[in-house]
Amino acid sequence: MTDRESMPYDIVIVGGGPAGLSAAIRAKQEAAAKGLELSVCILEKGSEIGAHILSGAVVDPRALDELLPNWRDLDSPMTVPVVENHHWILTEAKQHDFPHGLMPPFMNNKGCYTVSLGNLCRWLAGQAEALGVEIFPGFAAAEILWNDDGSVKGVATGDMGIAKDGTRKASWQPGLELHAKYTFFAEGVRGHLSKQLIKHFTLDKDSQPQVYGIGIKELWDILPEKHVAGRVIHTQGWPLSDANGGGFIYHQANNQVALGFVTWLNYSNPYLSPFDEMQRWKTHPAIKAILEGGRRVSYGARAINDGGWQSVPKLTFPGGALIGCSAGFVNVPRIKGSHTAMKTGMMAAEAAVEAIASQRGNDELVAYGAAYKKSWVFEELRMVRNTLPAVEKFGNLIGTGIAGVTMWAEYLGYAMPFTLGHHKDNESLKKKDAVKPIVYPKPDGVISFDKLTSVFLSNTNHEEDQPVHLTLKDPDVPISYNLPMYDEPAQRYCPAGVYEVVGADTDAPRFQINAQNCVHCKTCDIKDPTQNITWVVPEGGGGPNYPNM
Repeated sequence: MTDRESMPYDIVIVGGGPAGLSAAIRAKQEAAAKGLELSVCILEKGSEIGAHILSGAVVDPRALDELLPNWRDLDSPMTVPVVENHHWILTEAKQHDFPHGLMPPFMNNKGCYTVSLGNLCRWLAGQAEALGVEIFPGFAAAEILWNDDGSVKGVATGDMGIAKDGTRKASWQPGLELHAKYTFFAEGVRGHLSKQLIKHFTLDKDSQPQVYGIGIKELWDILPEKHVAGRVIHTQGWPLSDANGGGFIYHQANNQVALGFVTWLNYSNPYLSPFDEMQRWKTHPAIKAILEGGRRVSYGARAINDGGWQSVPKLTFPGGALIGCSAGFVNVPRIKGSHTAMKTGMMAAEAAVEAIASQRGNDELVAYGAAYKKSWVFEELRMVRNTLPAVEKFGNLIGTGIAGVTMWAEYLGYAMPFTLGHHKDNESLKKKDAVKPIVYPKPDGVISFDKLTSVFLSNTNHEEDQPVHLTLKDPDVPISYNLPMYDEPAQRYCPAGVYEVVGADTDAPRFQINAQNCVHCKTCDIKDPTQNITWVVPEGGGGPNYPNM
């Protein structure tokens, strides 16, 4: 093995999203307050900060108020406060308003902002760099490094210039090792390295399985007369019938709306296509009326942690910690997770700086786990812990009613004496012969579109001559098992056309992986029924390049 160069830091952070950036900023703030010289770096696999960030997003500024109390004076992109809240119950042809007054007050978006989370991260990166944080975009952390005592030593970036057949191209460069006293994993949902750490340290042995949704999002420029900056609309109901999820429409700045559709990945019909459900949702008369005369300008998709309070694993291990969506802190009924992710990054940073100031390193940051259990993040998630499993267990109508009652009770101080559990998403599919295939309408190219046209708008690019980053534990499973059992659901659950069954009607069907289309949503890693697909990081800088998602 070729010797790799190494660089020492006090704190290394894997991932330049809200959690990682907030951790870096807080670490520098705490160090300055203690008169401590502290080296902090962030590795970001995207071509730039924000390139791989995708969220609704309506952001609760609670964590940002704690991190940078004067953020409103620092030319932040959070300039559009929420001015209207709407919740629509959709049938196929009609839209019914659900009164917001019937929801607990914490469900109101008063004081929140609708914003591009990618642009917020770009701005946070500027704040971090001004404090001396080193940020390396285009470098994907591909490997965990270990000390002799079993603690995490740091991470190594992937080699650059490896050909598809595994040989070194003329442009080959070895990866770089980054060693740290503490390494934070802020990779987002279903992080490649975080997944390994959870398994290695059995961090999830006392928690429920994590469950997920897939969010598919588009940006539209709409007619000015249809735009109300700060209007927030959430929908539930149609087009989903035997699955759970819902839509959102956020009126942002400059006559632009962010709209998207989330399908929970616990669905049972292998013929369901989250992408096509989203395209069909846009054809609803109430939604189509907003979009007509407008123009779609961007597209993307990302998995979402839906497990909540009971699915949060142990957060610490010798030498590091999980922060943000690597651990899963989304408040599902509020449809928010950025503020909780930021706060967890801040708490981890505070614990690490205190430890480093005490001449410690590579031990377990138990103070972070203790701080989480005393924090508003813990309490916010605890209050809504039964919401998603109630809907899953009792269905959209009855389950939503039960979820509402439990949220009101928790809000009023009547803690429920139970916590409902979860079931793994990959175990929920029924056999293809037990369900009816779903026939989706053909896209019209005006309101609804096909996958490949959509992927083009995500600006996704991978170096084609590199190892496929969607690996199969057993290459025979897709055709020998998944195809006869489930009609190979990968060709439908993937929102980017990555997976195809070529020659499905012949005697020799073939499973094809179009890895260059991958938008890094992680759905395949989650939903594949035999967990045969493992997503690993491609060469740094590859993937989508979202401008303002």
